[in-house]
Amino acid sequence: MAVTPLLALAVLGVGLVVLAAGAGLLAHRRRDRRFGSLVSIDAGRPETLRSERYRISGRPDILRRAPDGTLVPIELKHRAAPARGAFPSHVVQVWAYCLLVEETTGRSPLFGVLRYTDREVRVAWNATARSELLAIDRAVRARYDGRATPSPGRCGRCSWADVCDVQARPS
Repeated sequence: MAVTPLLALAVLGVGLVVLAAGAGLLAHRRRDRRFGSLVSIDAGRPETLRSERYRISGRPDILRRAPDGTLVPIELKHRAAPARGAFPSHVVQVWAYCLLVEETTGRSPLFGVLRYTDREVRVAWNATARSELLAIDRAVRARYDGRATPSPGRCGRCSWADVCDVQARPS
């Protein structure tokens, strides 16, 4: 049976694609090693981190153990990084994971990582970040005091308008 040049080219092309994918995975693993050894991945049934003191729990997408033994939470985002820097909500999410790591291990990470499709952002975990996170937590848990300012423009588009007690009334 003769192998046609077209079939040989197809086999060669598939082989090159597989080789390129493997090289990409190896490069990805090499890049990840700078954060330490792999501890867990949020796929299947990873360990949930819990803090009874702060009444929060969560699972970072990836946990890596740094050479000094601390865990580094890595959060994956399936989009390009915003031009102006990480979204505040993404930063707060990584801070929450850093707090959970600190609470469950007794060791505070120096940073967490936001991994966008095009780049990574290190999110510092320090006293300032902790106090900002806890202030956000207090604000979210606080009882609503009714300070909403009704606006015909906003209230007209709101999906909660039929049950809201402060909605703008037509005059």
